[in-house]
Amino acid sequence: MTAAHDPLPPLGALEPARLDWRREADGGEAPHSTVFDDVYFSRHDGRAETEHVFIDTNRLPARFAAWRETRPFVIGETGTGTGLNLLCAWACFDAHAPEAARLHLVSTEKYPLSRADLTRSLSAWPDLAESARRLIAQWPEPVAGVHRLWLDPRVTLDLHLGDSTDCLRLLDGRVDAWFLDGFAPSRNPEMWQPELFEAMAARSRPGATLATFTCAGVVKRGLAAAGFAWRKVPGTGRKREILAGEIADPPGDPRREGTPWFSPPSPRPAQRVAVIGAGLAGASVAAALARRGLEVTLLDRAAPGAGGSGNAQGGLYVKLAADTNLQSRFYLAGLLHSRRWLETLDPGQTLWRASGVLQLALGDREHARQARFLDNHRLPTSVVRGVSATEASRLAGVPIARGGLDYLLAGWARPEMLCERLAATSGVSVRQGEAERLAPSEDGWRVTLADGEQLLADQVVIATAALADRFDQTASLPLQPVRGQVSRLVLPEGVPTLHRVICATGYVSPALDGVLTFGATFGPNDTDTGVCEADHGANLAELERTLPAYVAALRAAGADLDPARMDGRAAVRAASPDKTPYAGPVPDADAWQADYAALSRDATRVPETPGRHHTGLWISAAHGSRGLASAPLCAEVIASRICDEPMPLAQPLVDHLHPGRRLIRDLIRTQ
Repeated sequence: MTAAHDPLPPLGALEPARLDWRREADGGEAPHSTVFDDVYFSRHDGRAETEHVFIDTNRLPARFAAWRETRPFVIGETGTGTGLNLLCAWACFDAHAPEAARLHLVSTEKYPLSRADLTRSLSAWPDLAESARRLIAQWPEPVAGVHRLWLDPRVTLDLHLGDSTDCLRLLDGRVDAWFLDGFAPSRNPEMWQPELFEAMAARSRPGATLATFTCAGVVKRGLAAAGFAWRKVPGTGRKREILAGEIADPPGDPRREGTPWFSPPSPRPAQRVAVIGAGLAGASVAAALARRGLEVTLLDRAAPGAGGSGNAQGGLYVKLAADTNLQSRFYLAGLLHSRRWLETLDPGQTLWRASGVLQLALGDREHARQARFLDNHRLPTSVVRGVSATEASRLAGVPIARGGLDYLLAGWARPEMLCERLAATSGVSVRQGEAERLAPSEDGWRVTLADGEQLLADQVVIATAALADRFDQTASLPLQPVRGQVSRLVLPEGVPTLHRVICATGYVSPALDGVLTFGATFGPNDTDTGVCEADHGANLAELERTLPAYVAALRAAGADLDPARMDGRAAVRAASPDKTPYAGPVPDADAWQADYAALSRDATRVPETPGRHHTGLWISAAHGSRGLASAPLCAEVIASRICDEPMPLAQPLVDHLHPGRRLIRDLIRTQ
C-alpha cells in the first residue's frame, strides 16, 4: 500500500536475441531470429515496409508537421528489434517537424540484441549511419527495466526491456501513435494476447493511432475488445493488407484504485521555473528542464556545488540489497542512468572516470550477504560480478585481503565541477540568494529572498538538501541532516596507484591530481561544517581497516598520516527515514490528512480521492551520500512530469520516490 511491496518482474539479465544471418539476393545479409524462426527485416524491402506500415499508416509526416504542443509527440512500439522503426520515425520527425517540436520514443523488447548484432544489423542502411551510431553508443546492458537514451537534443528514447505486456502495464505515460510490431502472431503467440491490447489502450491518449503489419484474427479481436477501431488498408510488397486503427476514448488507468494518493497532478503549462539549490540535485534538474526549452533560474545562497555537492571527488556507486526491493531497483536504474548521462554530458571524461568500484566483503556476514545478492540477481557480469581477493587485488592495483563485488560501470566524478557544468547549460540563469518563503501567486509562485526581493516563476523545484523542509509547504516531509567529512592526503612518490574506487564501510577513490580522497564520516543530526581532527582519525582508521597493505605502503613512502595536519572538507547532506530520495510533486499535507484519515482506522478503506498537491511545486532531496547515482535520474523524473512526458522509470518506482509516501505510511501506522 505504501510502495514497500515490489510488484515488478524479476530483476536480472534478459536472454539476448539469438540470430543467424541469411544471405539475400543483393548479396547482403539480414538478421534472422533462431528463437522465432523469422527475419527482423528484409534488405530488399524492409525499409519500405517500415515506412509504409508504421510511418505512413500512422500519418506521421502530416502530424509531425502540424505539431505545436509543448509536450513531445510520443510513439509507442512493441518490439524494438534492430531499432529500424525508431530510426525511420526519427528521420521522418527531422524532415517534417517544426524546430521547437520534440519526439519521445517508447519501445519494448524482451530479447535485446547485443551491441555487436545491432551494429551489424543497422549497417544495412548507410543513410541512417549517424543516427544508428548514436543509438549504438548508448545501447544499454540487457537489464530488465527502463533505460533512457538521448538520441538528439529533440529526441528521447526510453527502452523498456522485458515482456511487452508487462512493460506497458508499468508504463507511466501516454502514447500518440503505436507501432504494433513483433514477430508474426503464428510465431510469437505469447506477445499477441488480449492483455497487450488492454495495456496499449490504457496508455493511449484520446485519438491515438496504431498500425501493424498483421491482419490475424487474434489481433483484430484483441484490438476491438480493448476499444480500438481497426480497418484494413493496402499493404506493401508481399503484404497485400495491413491494419490501421485509432482509439477515440481510452479507458481510465486502473492502477490508481489502490493508491489514489500517487495520482500525478494534472499537467500545468510552464515556461519559467525556479530551482532552489544548486547542488547536484538542483543543478541536474535545472539542466534537464533547460534541455526541454524552459527558462530556468537556478537560485543558491552561495554558488553551484558549494554545499554537500562541493567535494572535488566523489564515488558513483550503489549498495544493493541482497533481496530485491524497490529501493535497490531504483538505485541500480540510477547507476545505469548516471553512466549514460555522464557519457553523454562529458564524453572526454574530464569530469568523471569509468574506473569501476570494488565493494569489499571485509567480514563473513558481508561475504554471505553478497553471495545471497549474486544468487538472487542474475545480472550481467558487465554490470556486477563477484571477485576473489586475488582478482580484486589485480583490479585495484594494491593488495586486498578479501574479495567482493565488482561494479564495472561505476566509478568516480567531480561533483563540484559537475554542478558548475550543469549550471552553465544554455537556458539556465544562476542567481545568488537565499529563498526564505514560498507563496502561490495568480500565475504560479512567488519566491521571497532573505533580502526581501521577490522572484516570480510558473513552477518551483526545491533541492536544498537538509534545508528542503524549511518551507511551510515541505515542513511535513521528514528529513534528517547528516554531517560527513572527507579527508585528503597529498601522495608522496612511490605509492602504488589505486585503479578502482574501493568501498567497504567507507570509501577511497583513485588519486586525483596527486591527492587521495577518502572517508567519509557519518554524523546524523549534526549540522557543523567545521573540519575536525577526530574525524580525520576515524577516516584514516577506516582506510587502514579496508586496505592495510596500502596504508603500510603510504607510511613506507613517507606520507604524513598525522590527523592533526590532514586536509579535508565537511558538509551536511540529508536523508529520508527509508533512505530513498524524495523526487516528485510536494503533497498538500493537510489535505492528505483529511482525505485519507480513514486509513488510520482501517488500512483497507482506501478512499477514491486523488492526491492533492501544491500545484507546480516539486522537490528533489534526501539523496544522502549516493547523489551521483540518484540525482540525475530524479531530475528526469521531475522534468518528465513537469513537461508531460513518459516517465523514465516503471510506475511503481516513480511512486516509490513520491514525497508523500511517508505521510501515508504514518497514517497507516496509527491504526
